[in-house]
Amino acid sequence: MIQRQQSLWLLLSTLSAFFSYKLPFYAGQLKDGKYEELDGGSNFFLLILTGISLLLSLITIFLYKERRQQLKMAIGGAALALIILIIYFTSIGQYLKGSISITCLLAFAILAGYIMAARGIWKDEKLVKSLDKLR
Repeated sequence: MIQRQQSLWLLLSTLSAFFSYKLPFYAGQLKDGKYEELDGGSNFFLLILTGISLLLSLITIFLYKERRQQLKMAIGGAALALIILIIYFTSIGQYLKGSISITCLLAFAILAGYIMAARGIWKDEKLVKSLDKLR
């Protein structure tokens, strides 16, 4: 399970989603004058979607015997990670001034982990199909 390359990519997505709760994506001054950091727990939708992404990647790791279902869940996770990124960038509009944090890479790592895991699962599925043809 862990020796498969896609399991490591899914683990990257899990850890990135976990750390994005406390580490900021963006920090700055809101329009009302308060200084605030935008992270995975600062918005209701970000809180729910990041939690779903965390659980989805964790569950997908343990579906290594069912590659087709694992592939569907990895693609769904990539779509969810893309929605999370869209919400992050639209939430930046609430700030008067500020800067993007270096830890914003965690949100992109969630997406990259899902994409690379789906790519590895697809390669495994093609390999199994080609071996079935030889029988």
